[in-house]
Amino acid sequence: KRSNVTCQKAHRPNHKKECKKRAAEIFDEALFKQPRPNEDCAICFLRLPLDPSDSQYKVCCGKIICNGCVYADIIAGRSTKKNCHFCRAPYVKSVEKAFEKVEKRIEAGDVIAMHTLGSKYRAGDRVPQDFNKALELWHRAAMLGCAESHYDIGLVYFNGEGVEKDVKKFKHHWELAAMGGNVLARHNIGLVEANAGNTNRAKMHFLISAELGCDNSLKRIQYGFSCGHVTKDEFEKALRAHKVSKDEMQSDHRDAARRWLDAQRDTAP
Repeated sequence: KRSNVTCQKAHRPNHKKECKKRAAEIFDEALFKQPRPNEDCAICFLRLPLDPSDSQYKVCCGKIICNGCVYADIIAGRSTKKNCHFCRAPYVKSVEKAFEKVEKRIEAGDVIAMHTLGSKYRAGDRVPQDFNKALELWHRAAMLGCAESHYDIGLVYFNGEGVEKDVKKFKHHWELAAMGGNVLARHNIGLVEANAGNTNRAKMHFLISAELGCDNSLKRIQYGFSCGHVTKDEFEKALRAHKVSKDEMQSDHRDAARRWLDAQRDTAP
């Protein structure tokens, strides 16, 4: 049976409902497939933390480095805040030069550079705040497979930041982000489904994100188990997979980096 638009138009009303049903089934097969885990740090080769603030994108070389490796590099005296911890290139001093480097990375098809610049336009970080430019860059990166851009597009439609709130659009982009491995998007879609009363779909999302290391999703699975919506086998499998994911993202240097950064924030004026 065919499920594309051309087929539906040619044979309506013979199998319109069947086509739509099958198309939804195919989409769900992709949506609930276990995605690949997040990428590895370019230095230590451990899985990058789920929290984006625990890693850094280096525009000079296009690498993503965990804060643990940055911290280890600094305390070992191998590097300073004046050069990249991966390629050792000196950091540019002016904002203009930094944006020139970002533009070069974008011209080379670097989706993280597109996403990063879009985030700066959204926040007004050293550039005038411009939601249109942010969305333009995120859409461009999303078309090239950037799950983080899909997540942020969904977020602005969820919050109504610079655009009208749109339930259909934010859910669509969060689902695409979840399929691309964005754990926070997966958890949020689980919340959306739970609030809509779709208990089984919510459970499936929470199981996937819990297994990828999401603490809040694991709490939801634990609550579901106490309510009888999650089986003992599902709960135990989620617990084991969650621990494996957390272990793969943990290191002494990453823990030390968090304490170091927290101490810096506490002493900041």
